Amino acid sequence: MGRAYQNRKESMAKTSDNNARIYSKHSRSIYVCAKSGGTDPDGNIALRSLIDRAKRDQVPAHVIAKAIDKASGAGGEDFAVARYEGYGPGKCMVIVDCLTDNPNRTFGDVRLAFTKTNCSIGTQGSVAHMFDHSAIFVFDGDDDEAILEALMEADVDVTDIECEDGKITVFAPNTEYFKTQQALLEHLGDIKFDVDEIQFIPQSTVQITDQDDLDNFEKFNEMLEDLEDVQNVFHNAEI
Repeated sequence: MGRAYQNRKESMAKTSDNNARIYSKHSRSIYVCAKSGGTDPDGNIALRSLIDRAKRDQVPAHVIAKAIDKASGAGGEDFAVARYEGYGPGKCMVIVDCLTDNPNRTFGDVRLAFTKTNCSIGTQGSVAHMFDHSAIFVFDGDDDEAILEALMEADVDVTDIECEDGKITVFAPNTEYFKTQQALLEHLGDIKFDVDEIQFIPQSTVQITDQDDLDNFEKFNEMLEDLEDVQNVFHNAEI
């Protein structure tokens, strides 16, 4: 059927594989959260946030429901949080967050991504101190002063607040995530967040310009994205 058909077929397969990885990551995080904090989103704010995030990534409703149903049953898989740190291509700093049922396997897989791209995996805490562990909320709005006032009245320790192009971004310590979220919901009502999550924000960035480093950086990210255990990758690289 010609090369054009083959290209389209490969593109569709790649999209399908990528969707499967996204669904799997969301499903796993929802399962773990529901297993530990309860399967009712109204009583488990963390679960509600994960479900909203999954919906924004267009995860089908049946995938979300299956993860919650699985968590409501007895037994099930036992996942643990694992975090790996090190230096990536161009000496950028990297944090890899995982959910795993086999830490030895996950560590081996993540370490391979480092070693195959001439990077070095470090010990826990080796680079995390160069990132701010922040709760981040992005939503429609233009009155950042009113938002700041509402958060201060709720005794939220706001790190920073920005307003640009009709979007307000609120930064708070990761420990203030639920408090900040609740204060925003109470002040703004049924708001839809563009971003509603906890991230590691680098305190400084490293510009990568060398072509070999750029190629390794792309390969490094692709290898990590292909790992089902990897949930998030944070770095301070500036491409």
